[in-house]
Amino acid sequence: MKKIIRKKIDNLDFYKIFKPQLTPKEMLELGVFGGAYFGKKINEFPKSWFKKAKISNDFDVNLNRFKVKSGLSREHWIKKGWIFKEDPLGWFQWYCRFSMGRRIPNIDEIQIKRWKNFRRHLTAIEKNCEKNDLFCRRKQRQAILQWSYNPYI
Repeated sequence: MKKIIRKKIDNLDFYKIFKPQLTPKEMLELGVFGGAYFGKKINEFPKSWFKKAKISNDFDVNLNRFKVKSGLSREHWIKKGWIFKEDPLGWFQWYCRFSMGRRIPNIDEIQIKRWKNFRRHLTAIEKNCEKNDLFCRRKQRQAILQWSYNPYI
């Protein structure tokens, strides 16, 4: 039986690896989560983020940049243990708060590792699509957009 060795990210280093390609404002303007991630409960965030944002009270696939549904259900997130009391809406809520300066090291480390692991979808697009073919792997492009990776590769 092989012994699995996991490299622990030093507490000082996990912040260094987090280099999102898009800001929350850019993500909201491009169209993420069918516009319904926050509903209209946006008061804690800068108003400038929502001037051109595509938001709605209800999920609308047409508000997504690639006009496709991408991602798992909230129930699935909860079942997988990806929802924390600090950010009951999930990763994007965490990212928005993080980008505004909030730091909770144990939660930040978990979310940054999740973000880093999501890069595999970006790699799949790079390997399987012609450069700038935005119709190739639209669901994956929408998904990486929702994780702050640039879908225009």
